[in-house]
Amino acid sequence: MGFHISVPAIIFGCVIIGVVLLDAFETVVLPRRVTRHFRLTAWFYRRTWLPWRNIAGRIRTSSRQQSFLGYFGPLSLIMLLAFWAASLILGFALLQYGIGGHEQLSHEPITFGRIIYHSGQTFFTLGYGDILPTSSLARALSVFEAGMGFAFLGVVIGYIPVVYSSFSRREIQISMLDARAGSPPTATELLVRLAGSSENPAIEQIVLDEVLRDWERWAGELLESGISYPVLSFFRSQHSNQSWLGALLTMLDVTSLVIVGIEGIHPGQARLTFAMARHAAVDLAQVVNARYDPQAAERMTEADFNTLRDTLAAAGLKLRSSDEARQKLAKLRSMYEPYVHSTARNLMVALPPWQHPAKMRDNWQAGPWDRMIQAKGLAVLGQKPVQARGNEDHF
Repeated sequence: MGFHISVPAIIFGCVIIGVVLLDAFETVVLPRRVTRHFRLTAWFYRRTWLPWRNIAGRIRTSSRQQSFLGYFGPLSLIMLLAFWAASLILGFALLQYGIGGHEQLSHEPITFGRIIYHSGQTFFTLGYGDILPTSSLARALSVFEAGMGFAFLGVVIGYIPVVYSSFSRREIQISMLDARAGSPPTATELLVRLAGSSENPAIEQIVLDEVLRDWERWAGELLESGISYPVLSFFRSQHSNQSWLGALLTMLDVTSLVIVGIEGIHPGQARLTFAMARHAAVDLAQVVNARYDPQAAERMTEADFNTLRDTLAAAGLKLRSSDEARQKLAKLRSMYEPYVHSTARNLMVALPPWQHPAKMRDNWQAGPWDRMIQAKGLAVLGQKPVQARGNEDHF
């Protein structure tokens, strides 16, 4: 059976296959951020995240909005793999159509739509045999495409578990922050709870350094995994009042206060943790294509600073409050707050304040049976149940 060669189809097919394979290599295999202006994966996430975020913005209930946003990360991972597969099938179909040399059962005419069908069944190694390559080049290309399909399956099997393993390591540390710094976590709450854990300043210093050292490592792992697997930025925590960005901001706030100066606490480890956390904040802002916002709201007013200082003083922590200290704190904040704020706006993540205006219940203190258990216990004592408040402790 005669066939013709289409040079444009061959060129377009080679370009599509080359771009997809390069993008998959950079996303799955290459362990570093690519600074090239155009990347297929970045283009894919911009085109899918923006409409998803716009739809989420129309949801009025906060819990439902966060649940809807939580679907994007895992779903986008599946959509990206499907996008790669569809693009490769299209690219090979263009090559097959361009080189010709195919025959269909019953000698029906070969159309481009049927070539796409043939490319799909070859890529997924179905092998129905209703369309056959007749030339040597077409047969070789079919074998190569089938091998590419096996390789793609290997990518899917290997890539998804690695992403979820990185996500799990990230979330363990965030969950542990709940009892140390509240829900959502704040710098003031972490320092106050730490100060109340021991009456010995030496022990307090050791514990703080240990906590900050763990978070220095966490920030390093966050940076590495966020650059290697950008999709992790869209994966949300188990609780709507927790996030990797909120935890990172809390550590930056804590280390900023320690660096400015708290009586009896050496800032050595705080400087190291601040440097690593700030590095993560800056680089991950670029990963999610965040843009600087000069109109960002002020996180700490003069009244907020005074309240924070008084709260720390009540816990036995004397924060330096001279003009020089305030200027130093403002400089430290300017090094990370614009990046974190822009990232939060891009990802629709609520950032924790420096200090909650009222006492908040931690996530570990909340449970679906608490009111029933409380009512049952009071009934045994012959008392009337009291309406539970959201900011009351259980103990």
